[in-house]
Amino acid sequence: MIYADNAATTKMSKAAIEAMLPYMDEVYGNPSSLYSFGQDAKEALENARARIAACIGCDAREVTFTSGGSEADNQAIITAAHLGARKGKKHIISTAFEHHAVLHTLDKLKKEGFEVTLLDVHDTGAVTAEEVLAAVREDTCLVTIMYANNEIGTIQPIAEIGAALKDKDVIFHTDAVQAAGHLHIDVKEQNIDMLSISAHKFHGPKGIGVLYTRTGIRLETIISGGAQERGKRAGTENIPAIMGMAKALEDAVANIDANASRLSALRDRLIEGLDKIPYGELNGNNDNRLPSNVNFCFEGIEGESLLLLLDDKGICASSGSACTSGSLDPSHVLLAIGRPHEVAHGSLRLSLGEDTTEEDVDYIIEAVTDVVTYLRNMSPFWRDLTTGKREHVFAE
Repeated sequence: MIYADNAATTKMSKAAIEAMLPYMDEVYGNPSSLYSFGQDAKEALENARARIAACIGCDAREVTFTSGGSEADNQAIITAAHLGARKGKKHIISTAFEHHAVLHTLDKLKKEGFEVTLLDVHDTGAVTAEEVLAAVREDTCLVTIMYANNEIGTIQPIAEIGAALKDKDVIFHTDAVQAAGHLHIDVKEQNIDMLSISAHKFHGPKGIGVLYTRTGIRLETIISGGAQERGKRAGTENIPAIMGMAKALEDAVANIDANASRLSALRDRLIEGLDKIPYGELNGNNDNRLPSNVNFCFEGIEGESLLLLLDDKGICASSGSACTSGSLDPSHVLLAIGRPHEVAHGSLRLSLGEDTTEEDVDYIIEAVTDVVTYLRNMSPFWRDLTTGKREHVFAE
């Protein structure tokens, strides 16, 4: 099997698993307990918090543990919105191709009277700092723009946006779920106020994440109960998962340049091979994307059929976000960059990992080429394209 869906989730590293085991079997106390057994767990919790903080350039007290990226996004956006509302500011800026954890939260806030501006990401899959700054108004309370897109892998100019907003009374949040462990992050240098990450995207366990919140921003509680996480996120902390996340993030950050160099070479090899398939195009900017991400659209096919046939050939891939894989609608990300519906339905996302080899890439190129040809040969839509009854969207 060739696993090429690392944007959906990654295999846990052996180091992360080993870091978790003692806190399942030996140090299993509740970190809120006052006796020494519980305080041993508390010490581990705070040690992990400090280590994670060091990986993203913040103070330990600015790290709040969550169940993952979606919860972190929700808490960050709701916090910033409600802080703004208390000042009479109810305008939010985001982009049209954010993760649904962001977009659905913004939809809820619209019902509370907030106005949301979704910036165009163009055919390149990116906004500019100038466009963000131009959209800021007197009543803007929040800018929330993802660090790297989860489907097409394009990277946003986060440092430039942070610098542009530095002197504005606006909170800047970024969903960095796809970026953490894969791109260099320093929240202080990049003027980021709030940031969301999720451990299972960098070889940590599922169900655990982090919300970084700059000192001075008072988090709004969205899960009520006990006083854990300084009273801002109730629920007994998942110490084993937190320890696994800390180890996985440390390892990812330590090897970030070497991994990026190797994966970028494999990514470019894959893009070059798939680009030879007629009437197919890469989605998003070729030069400014995650080292592991390749996303193509092919005319005349359905993405679901492509995925099933690739699975028969031992390749795990996706047509977009794993969170919406059950939807029959075309990807909102692809629509946002201008792909028409009939082309957006024929998308393929391949996200490589540390275990991917050149041989894997060459096999993927061969398999995708064969499957696209097979599906087109049996497609009435493709027949209409080849006979001129319909016009091609892409050049040959």
